[in-house]
Parts: sequence; structure tokens; C-alpha cells
Amino acid sequence: MRWRRMRRNSNPVRDGEGGCPPIGLESHRIEDDQLLASSMLRHGLGAQRGRLNMQAGPNEDDFFDGAWCAEDDSRTHWLEVDTRRTTKFTGVITQGRDSQIHEDFVTSFYVGFSNDSQNWVMYTNGYEEMKFYGNVDKDTPVLTQFPEPMVARYIRIYPQTWNGSLCLRLEVLGCPLSTVSSYYSQNEVTSTDNLDFRHHSYKDMRQLMKVVNEECPSITRIYNIGKSSRGLKIYAMEISDNPGEHETGEPEFRYTAGLHGNEVLGRELLLLLMQFLCKEFQDGNPRVRSLVTETRIHLVPSLNPDGYELAREAGSELGNWALGHWTEEGYDLFENFPDLASALWAAEDRKLVPHKFPNHHIPIPEHYLAEDATVAVETRAVMAWMDKNPFVLGANLQGGEKLVSYPFDTARPVSETPTPDHAIFRWLAISYASAHLTMSETFRGGCHTQDVTDAMGIVQGAKWHPRAGSMNDFSYLHTNCLELSIYLGCDKFPHESELQQEWENNKESLLTFMEQVHRGIKGLVTDPQGEPIANATIVVGGINHNIRTGRARGRLWGRLWGRLWGRLWGRVLAAPCPLPSHGTVSPHCLQPAVGITGAS
Repeated sequence: MRWRRMRRNSNPVRDGEGGCPPIGLESHRIEDDQLLASSMLRHGLGAQRGRLNMQAGPNEDDFFDGAWCAEDDSRTHWLEVDTRRTTKFTGVITQGRDSQIHEDFVTSFYVGFSNDSQNWVMYTNGYEEMKFYGNVDKDTPVLTQFPEPMVARYIRIYPQTWNGSLCLRLEVLGCPLSTVSSYYSQNEVTSTDNLDFRHHSYKDMRQLMKVVNEECPSITRIYNIGKSSRGLKIYAMEISDNPGEHETGEPEFRYTAGLHGNEVLGRELLLLLMQFLCKEFQDGNPRVRSLVTETRIHLVPSLNPDGYELAREAGSELGNWALGHWTEEGYDLFENFPDLASALWAAEDRKLVPHKFPNHHIPIPEHYLAEDATVAVETRAVMAWMDKNPFVLGANLQGGEKLVSYPFDTARPVSETPTPDHAIFRWLAISYASAHLTMSETFRGGCHTQDVTDAMGIVQGAKWHPRAGSMNDFSYLHTNCLELSIYLGCDKFPHESELQQEWENNKESLLTFMEQVHRGIKGLVTDPQGEPIANATIVVGGINHNIRTGRARGRLWGRLWGRLWGRLWGRVLAAPCPLPSHGTVSPHCLQPAVGITGAS
């Protein structure tokens, strides 16, 4: 494949040109029992909290605080990492305590090395212990490269001066020189897929998409859904046997990534997925051929290209938790959509649903569409794209945690907030999490706090991280598309060396989730004369959320997609009779002879 020719010796991480990659404190490849400290201020500030970019829990001073902190101000305290194998250490990255209250960070430190954790050799400049200088604030990671590498199994940081209390978050840069002892188990996979495993700038991304399109012109099409606030095009790739055409009987699926510019793994996974689908289709892989010929797939790797370019300038590990998260205008794209859930619940409380207020395809409020509304240009582009394409299923790839989140994300006052399609959302979330190589390994806990997924790797957004106006809630209430969020891992910007492993972790999940678009009922909704009905409303007994058929190229026609997944489990399919004004369908209109054709 031609994209292999694009590869070059590059280190976009900028944390040490020619140095070694992170050993995995932030990503949690280094497990809790590999971290040890001389003391801790209290349980919530133990050695296990001393990971780069560790975030404090919602209540500071609980069991999940934002750093390792020593119990007093002695200069004899240390934080130790056991790599469980011989390692060439080339540097460390230090960071202060994540806190809204405290300003704690280490300003200088010594470093020691050992092969048995008993006998230690301090790093020297030839005649005395060498002091390294650390942070000037609590949030910005600072890289310290050793003038010469050191080979050992253990490494210790000995803080000497600090601001506030003695608190530290850490990443270690090192190259393994031996395998992990067989007593310990670590999943280390080298992918057999011949793909371009590296980080891609905006220019590189555009070029790679072009190369994939040239390799597979019969099944791919590049287009853009709009522009960012800085004028960068938001590129999409369609993969289908007839790109550019919506085909009757073929559902539309979408993956998006890069809502937050510093969460880059999703971007790279979608670029890898493009390459993989192209290559495997050409090689005759029957699973991929079935997906491509029976589905119209849309992949958007970077919804916030401005934010990505900002995060990329700092590089992996050095951009802190937030750099590049927002758009150029300061918007969090994921929660910049209209809050339709609150409007629906208010109407329900007043008994207006569904007679005077719809329970589906809720219109966008007029004030939200005003030119002076606080809406990102990227958000407007995404909403227009959703309205233009009849998507059935989609997921946005994010980072900073490892789980799948499903609607509602908005928390309803007083009562619980499951959607009418709660069981379907759980099924879809499980389809991804269970196929992932590590997402369901929740015995390790969450990235920053305890496991919130009941040991399943899935959670309803409102129970975990409630927020109004999410992309998922909007998609569910304004369109026919079920949208979920897939959080790919603790490290938002993993090192390039980790991309092969992450591809293997997610490859089966990415394919399995796409295949769910074909579950359930799909076909055409027609009137008794066999004519397709556009904008027909489908009502399913016991489900207080209707769906609607669509319109294509001005031609009236109806579609009943897999939005009935699971809804027929012990439930009755029903709908009101057609009305001249909007053409709904009745139970007798859904008889196979005159109603749903191509149902499966």
C-alpha cells in the first residue's frame, strides 16, 4: 500500500528527540503496585496518585486526590517506579498537584537508580549528585532529559525544593532492554496490519486520506462537512460500494473523533480504520467486503482541527490536561449542542407530549440558530451534516477515561434519566466494550477514580458525568441516530510507539460496533398503493420515542431502519393511520405486502 511510503522517522511527541517513550504511568500500563513512596500525606494522596495528568475527584481531600504528596517537608522523601525489567532511562516528566485549592509542585529534585530497590546509585555530574529543576506551576508538565541514559530496573525521584506542599505527578521515559518477568502479565502486541502507525498533522492527515482514496477509488470519497473557526476544513471519508450515493436499503453509519483537539487517539484510529478497510476490501476479506457493500460508512477523524494543532505543538505528554481541548473560540464541542432533553422533560411535566410537543425530531430552538448565538462554527457544521445524512448509528471517540458512555448525558432533576431506548443503548455500549481487549478489565479501577461502570466498561452519561447539550442527546432527540461516546484510554495523547497496541485493542470493537447497524428491522415504509412515504412517523408500543422515515434527493420515500432493535422483544409494533398532512403509518400499513419491504 502506498501509505507505507509516507512513513518517515519522526517524533511528534517532542519529549526528547531521539529519546525513549513513556513507560506508561499516565496510560496505566504501569500498575498501581509498581508505584511506591516513602510516605503519603493521607490515603487519597498515595503513590498510585502520582501519575502524570492524574485528575482529582469531584471532592478534593477524598480518596481520589490529584497527586502523590509526602507526609511532611523532609527532603528524604521519594517516589519510586518499578519497571519490572531492565530499562534504559532517558528522562522524566514532572507535574504538580491537580487542585482548585492548592498550589503544590516540586521545583528541584535528585534521581536515583537500582536493580533491587535496596542499593541505590544517584545520578551525578561526575563529582556530585546532579540536581534537576522541575516545575514553575502545578499544571504544566516539564521534561527533564538525562545527559546520559541510565540502565536499571527501578527509578526514584527525591524532591529537594517545592512550592506549597511536597506533591508530585510523574511520567518516566525509558526503553525496555529485557522482557517483563513471566510472573507478571502485560499485554504487549505488535500489529500484523501493514498500516501507517504514527501521529498525523493536519497536512499529513489530508495527504493520508488522499492516498487511501487513490488506492481505493471505487469505495472511497473525501468530502468536508464545513470549516473550523480558523478556516481548516473538517474532512470526512465515505466508504461504500457506491460512494456519493445514498442507496435504498443501505443504512448510514458514522464515526467521529477529535471533538477535543488534545484527545488524539480517536483521530489516529479512524485514519488506521480507513487504511484497514481499503486494504482488506482489496484483499477480499469477506467481513470487510460485507460491511462496505451493505453500509454507507462516514469517518471524520478531526472535528476540532484547530485544537489538535495546538496540542500537537506541545506534543504527547507535554500539553497538560486541557491544552487544545476547546476550539479556537473557547467552546467544548461535545456539550455545545441545544439542550433538547430539558425541553422535552418540561413538556412531559406539563402533559404536552406527544400531542403538542414531539418526543422525537425535536426542532432546534430559534434562539440557538441566531447569528449571535454562543454556538461554535464547528457545531453548526456538525448539525447541518446530521440533518443532511440519514444516519442510523454513530459514535464519537474521546479520551481521558476508558469506557463507553450512552445517553442521556443530561441529568433530570429529582428522577432517573434513562432514555426510552435504554436497553438498546446498553446493548450497543456492551458490543464495543466487550470486544475491546482491555476495556472490561475494570478490576484496576477507573483512570482517575473508582470504576463507575459496574465492572462492565459501560455507563450512562448522566450517572457518571452529567452535562446538558451533549452531542449524544442532541443526536437522539433531533435525528434518527443513536450516538454513543467511546472513551479510549487514560492517556489523551499517547506516544506514537503505543499506536500499534491501541489499534489491536480497538480493531475488533470498531468493526463489531459498525456491524450493529444491521441488527433489527430495516426496509421501506409504503402506503397501500406501494408508494414510499417520506417523514412517516413510526410508533412502537411501550417505547415513548418515535422514529421517522426520510427523504432522498427530493424523492419521497420511507425507511424503517434498525431503530427498532430490541423493541420487538415482547412488544407490539403499532402506529396511527396515515393522515394527509404528514403521512404516518398504521398497523395494517405495516403488513409486509404493503408496508415494510426488505425487513430483516
